[in-house]
Amino acid sequence: MNHTVRTLCAAAVACLLAGGVAGCAAAEEDTVTLALSTQTNPFFVQVRDGALERAAELGVDLGVQDAGDDALKQADQLNTAVATDADVVLVNPVDSDAVGNSVEALNDAGIPVVALDRTANSGRLTSYVASDNVSGGRQAADALAEAIGGRGKVIVLQGIPGSSSSRDRGQGFRERIAEYPDIEIVAQQTAGFDRTKGLDVATNLLQANPDVVGIFAENDEMALGAIEAVGARAGKEVSIVGFDGTSEGLAAVDAGTMTATIAQQPRELGAVAVEQAQALLRGDTVAEVVPVPVVSVTKKNVGEYL
Repeated sequence: MNHTVRTLCAAAVACLLAGGVAGCAAAEEDTVTLALSTQTNPFFVQVRDGALERAAELGVDLGVQDAGDDALKQADQLNTAVATDADVVLVNPVDSDAVGNSVEALNDAGIPVVALDRTANSGRLTSYVASDNVSGGRQAADALAEAIGGRGKVIVLQGIPGSSSSRDRGQGFRERIAEYPDIEIVAQQTAGFDRTKGLDVATNLLQANPDVVGIFAENDEMALGAIEAVGARAGKEVSIVGFDGTSEGLAAVDAGTMTATIAQQPRELGAVAVEQAQALLRGDTVAEVVPVPVVSVTKKNVGEYL
């Protein structure tokens, strides 16, 4: 029995038990689960806020889950979505590989799955709402190359291993930076999209490579950690490029300590994902991929985004 039929059957039973139209109205209320990788990262806080705001506008019953960057915890949360018969699941995976089993379980239950910001590497997604991370990585490479005059040694702070956003941003960056023959990536290491880890990893890599003139961090949180590691040389002797366009990242660009950030639109990501969910609840066809544009933000145009 498919998910729609099961939902209608459950609604019918609820109507009989509740007695009358009021019971039917309550039983027919659709529910959408938003499973976020974390709510400690400011970027995903903005994703959540955009989703909740749009859900309120559209009258969508949205429940938010926080995995705390724990793939096993997220699996448990998605299993609960299956058990409670959610009508649509929006998932921002902790790990694009690990989430696959949960997506397959949701598929088996007939529950549509919309991924946002990060994809799932197995299972069937009904839709994927994301920034073009590969293109953004290329933009980051161009911004860093321009800042260092197309010459010098750089390091890369990578995100969570296994996440599609880290993989795609890194791919785009490496592809484009290879087009600058006088720039060399001398070290790259994961810092888990975390500011404190970004500080620690950048400190260690800079000690091992004191002549580095540029840093690409695959998100703003790690870039902000790198700024702490670099200290007074940030934005002067060492150019730092982040990714996300968070409020603190934009403030650092405005202050001149961060050379550029590749700005996503996290609130828009959340809002568009909810719009996809509403379309699915109505039985409409949705696009397999919904791109949300990114833009390079530097000192020249940061005022437009603050």
